[in-house]
Amino acid sequence: MTKNSYNSLKQLAEEAVMQPQEMAAPLKEKKNNLFIGIPKEITYQENRTPLTPSAVHFLVNNGHQIIIEQNTGKASNFPDVQYAEAGATIVSSKEEIYKADIVIKVAPPTAQEVDLMKPDQILISALQVKNLDPVILKKMMQKRIVAIAYEFFEDESGSFPIVRAMSEIAGHASVLIGAEYLGSSHVGKGKLLGGFTGIPPTQVVVIGAGSVGEYATRAALGLGASVKVFDNELYRLRRLQENVGQQVYTSTLHPKILKEALKTCDIAIGALRGKKGLAPVIIPEEFVENMKPLSVIIDISIDHGGVFETSEITTHEKPIFRKHDVIHYCVPNITSRVSRTASYALSNILTPLLMEISEYGRFNDYLKMMVGTRRGVYVYYGQLTSPILAEMYGMKHKELDLLL
Repeated sequence: MTKNSYNSLKQLAEEAVMQPQEMAAPLKEKKNNLFIGIPKEITYQENRTPLTPSAVHFLVNNGHQIIIEQNTGKASNFPDVQYAEAGATIVSSKEEIYKADIVIKVAPPTAQEVDLMKPDQILISALQVKNLDPVILKKMMQKRIVAIAYEFFEDESGSFPIVRAMSEIAGHASVLIGAEYLGSSHVGKGKLLGGFTGIPPTQVVVIGAGSVGEYATRAALGLGASVKVFDNELYRLRRLQENVGQQVYTSTLHPKILKEALKTCDIAIGALRGKKGLAPVIIPEEFVENMKPLSVIIDISIDHGGVFETSEITTHEKPIFRKHDVIHYCVPNITSRVSRTASYALSNILTPLLMEISEYGRFNDYLKMMVGTRRGVYVYYGQLTSPILAEMYGMKHKELDLLL
């Protein structure tokens, strides 16, 4: 090589160093084996489980250790023997579960459960902002927990996969529950939901055009019912029309039109949620009084206060009551009624999430690359990272991106 050629190459190399450089993405380290604990839910009427036996089998075969509290899957018809055969360790002590590095559960953590948690533990669960006790939140911060909420967790498309899945199930279930009580000759009219030649179709009113309302509409239309959907947000009504793929009667929440629709309906489904978490009472008692005898109200919004003025919280053991000769079904957490299906839906989302965490080796490297999961984090090693919770409780928060 000549001296001139050498000097030219040296100059190019120096210029390259001076150019702005892109930040290199963290390389995936050797796969990290996870230690996962699944406690039995102690929250009233919570029957779901976050991982099914088939998901446990898949994770164990990929080198992960899973311990499950005895009878965790019983309410979803997943006996302990199935988890044991899948490779999980069954324990009778809740304290043993909270020795795991990652704890996955369905319901939000209780004060008792937070006391059992160890510092720097990763918790993946629901949050239920409306019912969150700030004392529990502060306890989690004191223990330097890393907490990811189902409600905030996003997928690559920017949607909320767990919220969406539970909404779909709740929408379908509401129509089937309505059909059950409408069709029972001991409780309801003995009328089959649907439409048949020579018989007018069943009339269904859906209040709320969000995900729950959309899937309730789909289920009712699929059974041959005539459906009317009400919502004050026109973009939601348009989106429902497009997603359903057929013309559906839609209207804003005009009191006179709504009252007339309820007069003739057989099933009314409340699926409306307010912007601040509480469901607005849209249907006054007067409207319920004018409904047909033995018609059915399914108030899915009872989790957030209820859409009907006559709604009162019921339980899975005693799910209905009658008022003004109208059957009311107002059980919170309606997806727990079909807990096996809901558990499969949760498991299908959480299993890939756990596999992705393990592939990055270090949890922080995983969070740096996964924007959707990052948005699900509301407590990070003692720091509150959710602006929503900070505003609700008058607390300070720090941006997770800066902490990482």
